[in-house]
Amino acid sequence: MKKLELHWKILIGMLLGIIFGFAMTQISWGKDFVFDWVKPFGTIFVKLLKLIAIPLILASLIKGISDLKDISKFRNIGLRTIVIYICTTIVAIVLGLLLVNILQPGNGISEDTIAKLTETYANDSGVVEKMEEAARQKSAGPLKFLEDMVPDNALAAMTNNKMMLQVIFFTIFMGISMLLIGEKKAKPLKKFFDSLNDVVLKMVDLIMLSAPYAVFALLANVIVSSSDPELLLALLKYAGVVVLGLCLMIVFYCIVVSLLAKKNPFWFLKQISPAQLLAFSTSSSAATLPVTMERVEEHIGVDKEVSSFVLPVGATINMDGTSLYQGVAAVFISQALGFDLTLTDQLIIVLTALLASIGTAAVPGAGMVMLVIVLEAVGFPADKLAIGLALIFAVDRPLDMFRTVVNITGDATVSMVVAKSVGKLGEPHVKNWDDNWDEVK
Repeated sequence: MKKLELHWKILIGMLLGIIFGFAMTQISWGKDFVFDWVKPFGTIFVKLLKLIAIPLILASLIKGISDLKDISKFRNIGLRTIVIYICTTIVAIVLGLLLVNILQPGNGISEDTIAKLTETYANDSGVVEKMEEAARQKSAGPLKFLEDMVPDNALAAMTNNKMMLQVIFFTIFMGISMLLIGEKKAKPLKKFFDSLNDVVLKMVDLIMLSAPYAVFALLANVIVSSSDPELLLALLKYAGVVVLGLCLMIVFYCIVVSLLAKKNPFWFLKQISPAQLLAFSTSSSAATLPVTMERVEEHIGVDKEVSSFVLPVGATINMDGTSLYQGVAAVFISQALGFDLTLTDQLIIVLTALLASIGTAAVPGAGMVMLVIVLEAVGFPADKLAIGLALIFAVDRPLDMFRTVVNITGDATVSMVVAKSVGKLGEPHVKNWDDNWDEVK
């Protein structure tokens, strides 16, 4: 009997989690049961993925750079990565603006719905927290993001997944320094990181054994935690525009894979699907990063020299799904509250969303912080900001799940394109958790 593939197991776990979650909402004690006895298993799974994210970046990136033997190759990979990421982000923002201007979801929101949403969410701690965080980011200088990239304590940076850019900076610095001291002197350290990389990837394989059960727990928790169904229904048109835009971005990636990477887009989606399903369940690019790297390297065939740089950087600065959402949400709020946006304003949205995406943390809910910055950039009235966020807060969590899928799919697409352009896209070489079982059992 043929073994059921991982993406099917995860999909079954997701569907059962949704059904179980809805069933628990019909029982008086169901919500508490999910919180107390189901949610912890999903939380543990996400913690395990985050646990190995920093060691994986450290080992994988140093191995990738030290294998290059030539700094000019790293420069080529780096420049191509940044340019392509900027291009895909611009495509995402422009696509979002086109859809929201054509479909105009904000014009169908009634005054009663606006009043109810405002009453429910305007003073919500989540909304207040996002506005405070946006104010802190906006008050920083124009080069603050460059300053934040450089750690003053490498070990401290490695203790916080939000400081991934600092870890990447330190790791690249270390990898280049290893190249400069020569192969002979660097060999002992290189062997250590090669071994660490193999160990961490094996940890990914072991963690993924529990993925179907974990997504069951994560989705069940999302369902029992969902907001008022009536409010969700009122925002269905807005949510539909965002999801349509995100689906079109997946189509765009498939075209890019076909034309530039010369690979079958359906094959690509099949290979990356476990990472996509986990991204949907966790709403975190950072938590999904270890799985994304494993799928891209072993199942798609991107060389570690490319993936070890492109994917960690992408998880931090490439937020195509989130950027598309910025454009749709900013214009939707403006339409609903009667704030007219000129063509210049919408061009400012493109530029601001692009810049804001670079330093956004790869964690759930970061898009709301970006949105405040984008709205303030076009002169949106400060007294209406809380109302604007309240309008979309009810559906932010489910849309965040869809956005994260697009974010990690974009990362995988760019890694394939960059690898193809430098001759580093080879054949897949899949490793299983029990490959060496005969040696140790």
